[in-house]
Amino acid sequence: MAEDNSYESMLCVKPEVHVYRIPPRATNRGYRAADWKLDEPAWSGRMKITAKGKMAFIKLEDKNTGELFAQAPVEQYPGCVVEAVTDSSRYFVIRIEDGNGRHAFIGLGFADRGDSFDFNVALQDHFKWVKQEGELAKLEASQSAAPKLDLSFKEGQTIKISIGNIKKKEAGGAKPRPMGGGLLPPPPGVKAGGVIPPPGGQQTAPAEQTNAGDHSTLLDFGSPVPAAQPSSDMWGDFTSAGSNSSKDAVTSGWVQFS
Repeated sequence: MAEDNSYESMLCVKPEVHVYRIPPRATNRGYRAADWKLDEPAWSGRMKITAKGKMAFIKLEDKNTGELFAQAPVEQYPGCVVEAVTDSSRYFVIRIEDGNGRHAFIGLGFADRGDSFDFNVALQDHFKWVKQEGELAKLEASQSAAPKLDLSFKEGQTIKISIGNIKKKEAGGAKPRPMGGGLLPPPPGVKAGGVIPPPGGQQTAPAEQTNAGDHSTLLDFGSPVPAAQPSSDMWGDFTSAGSNSSKDAVTSGWVQFS
């Protein structure tokens, strides 16, 4: 992400802050807000925190006219520009500059503890983002400096791909699907629903033309028995068999009963 120094973003706005004159630091133990005249602030107005690139700016402005009273450029946080006091969380010591190289330390106080918390978090979030951007820039620089892996094909180089578990289709093609309902189609030359005629053009003789006196038909249990004529006696052959000679009985296949 390219850094845009012309764009200034707003990080935090507090409508009421107080500025105090602070005495010189006597020791290295830090500043104490109890040493200030907290009931007599030197100035009161509005505070803004803006960001421009990596820099943050604490601006103290008149709440009615917006005139700039003082400004503190912040390059890092925590640091020497913004320092918390040792006896309270609502007061800080900031280093202001006039743009001509001169600087001074003043006390900054908030009427509410929540405002001082927002002030602290706004600066922390901004410089956390600056740190992440710096690490990302270093990573991109290291990747660009490293030699790139060339995976392109050289001249004349080929690649072979082997794909398994693929069966070739048979030369005959796909098998025909059976007709609906699971029935086989009729043979060629026969209309659907018709009766197949016997071979050779022969037709079955009617049952009335069958010889009712044929004895071989009576002995063939596998063949159907033709229908008997109403006027004939189907037991007449037994009577005639008894009156014939024994030779005729042997010839006809019937046994004579005594």
